[in-house]
Amino acid sequence: MEMQQLLSMGFSDELAAEALAATGGKSTLRATEWILTRRSSSSSSSPSPATANPNPSASPNPDPPPFQPKLDRFFHFHSKPSNPSPPSPPPPPRTGARPRDGSPTPTPPDSKRPKLFLPQNPQSVVPRGAAGRKDSPPHEPLAERMRPRTVDDVVGQDHLLDGSSLLRSAIAADRLPSIVLWGPPGTGKTSIAKAITNSSSRVSVYRFVSLSAVTCGVKEVREAVEEARKARVKSNKRTVLFVDEVHRFNKSQQDSFLPVIEDGSIVFLGATTENPSFHLITPLLSRCRVLTLNPLKPHHIVSLLERAIGDLEKGLARSADMKVELEEDAVEFLSTNCDGDARVALNGLEISAITAAARASEQQLKLKGVKESSDGNSLEDVGDGIGPPVAIVTLDDVKEALQCKHLAYDKAGDEHYNLISALHKSMRGSDADAAIYWLARMLEGGEQPLYIARRLIRFASEDVGLADPLALNQAVSCYQACHFIGMPECNVVLAQCVAYLALAPKSISVYRAIEAAQKVVRESVGQNEGVPLHLRNAPTKLMKEIGYGKGYIYPPNNPQSAQSYMPPSLQGYKFLDMPRANPP
Repeated sequence: MEMQQLLSMGFSDELAAEALAATGGKSTLRATEWILTRRSSSSSSSPSPATANPNPSASPNPDPPPFQPKLDRFFHFHSKPSNPSPPSPPPPPRTGARPRDGSPTPTPPDSKRPKLFLPQNPQSVVPRGAAGRKDSPPHEPLAERMRPRTVDDVVGQDHLLDGSSLLRSAIAADRLPSIVLWGPPGTGKTSIAKAITNSSSRVSVYRFVSLSAVTCGVKEVREAVEEARKARVKSNKRTVLFVDEVHRFNKSQQDSFLPVIEDGSIVFLGATTENPSFHLITPLLSRCRVLTLNPLKPHHIVSLLERAIGDLEKGLARSADMKVELEEDAVEFLSTNCDGDARVALNGLEISAITAAARASEQQLKLKGVKESSDGNSLEDVGDGIGPPVAIVTLDDVKEALQCKHLAYDKAGDEHYNLISALHKSMRGSDADAAIYWLARMLEGGEQPLYIARRLIRFASEDVGLADPLALNQAVSCYQACHFIGMPECNVVLAQCVAYLALAPKSISVYRAIEAAQKVVRESVGQNEGVPLHLRNAPTKLMKEIGYGKGYIYPPNNPQSAQSYMPPSLQGYKFLDMPRANPP
């Protein structure tokens, strides 16, 4: 295959065979560089590759070989020369429509070109077809290929991975405890778990076994534990059992981990997006340390995107099959619209790069066709003046890939309760702007409007109460309106009610009164007292003879009379503290 590529580039059979023999015959790129280096040292002229006859006895020229347009036609990237030359200007961005005469669109001046985002430290080039490209499946997503190999490569979780942290100390001492990693999606839970075993000072200490609670059960856990015990006896290796989405295991399934964690058969690593306090059993939590991961900041996402662009072996160039460059505004949009989720950012980058690559390939074919029709040459001849295609990812490509802003929201998880709490407390603090913002977050996340309306009814009595009795009417009417028209039209109805409740005067006197009364009822010593006789109804003659209703004073007929309505032990007790009217 290497021989055919050298021949297609115009080199003679003898020269190609000599180059492959000198470089080991495994890399077309190295063979080509060998030929160009020998050519530059053999004579000062520039003969064509087909007639070149390098002198084996001549010493190689230390200067970098001259640029060869034909070489770039076959290799999307060329190796870094020993003496780097000044960087060439970036390729022009997407241009507009081609003029009617078929000529290429003129390149805009530098001042009007979009700024390109280029990686600061691109990694070394691995040629296509080399062994390094076979480490992962051919269609593996970019986010999976770019997983950090060690904890030093993990971005955005410095509070867990700094020099004095529990995790760092445990890795350095090869004494990992059982851990539960809790955090939003795309923050590095699985990456940290896989990188831990590669970061050990002794590689042979751990063996890593990965399970997912979505696809496995107790049977698979028992098989993994049995293999772990055999490995401990046979090779003295400890098994790190990683269980992704561990919150999906029920109570009995989680119980199966307890004895094997207790006797040290495995080191348990669990990952969950749900609050462990609610979804993991207490015995399991008592045997593990819970480590919380934070959503990634935009500058963390930018560093991950830069890494994906600069890695020519596993990064973006492998997805697009050509060199990729990003406009700066595209990077900024990706980093600020992925909601701290690295997976969303990398997947969006990969999709937009594939789109840009398809556009670049189509434009190159058009340019070749124009040059062929104007020069009368074949496609083989016109390739020298065009060069390899470059995919330039624009802001429009990124927007098309993301479709809409990614919002972290789950209708039954932590974020659900966090947002409704933020809405409730913003209304309680009379901040209508913040309350409407949190309402919008819930609606955009897909929350059911009737759930929000029910919470507003509760708020109208709990926090507004007697300070504005009409607030309850507003909330009930809001619920009915949402039931009648649904989303998206009822968003204005909800916003109106939220604003009304936020701006209404507040009183929790009713809330405190019912809380205090229920507390007295629950904490009464002995049995609760019976209803006083004068407050009891006496519909029969027997009840009247017993004394039911005796001594009761009818208030409409005796407005000035005073009588007690409390049980004897609670005479004079106050539950309701009436709100004072606002001063004029």
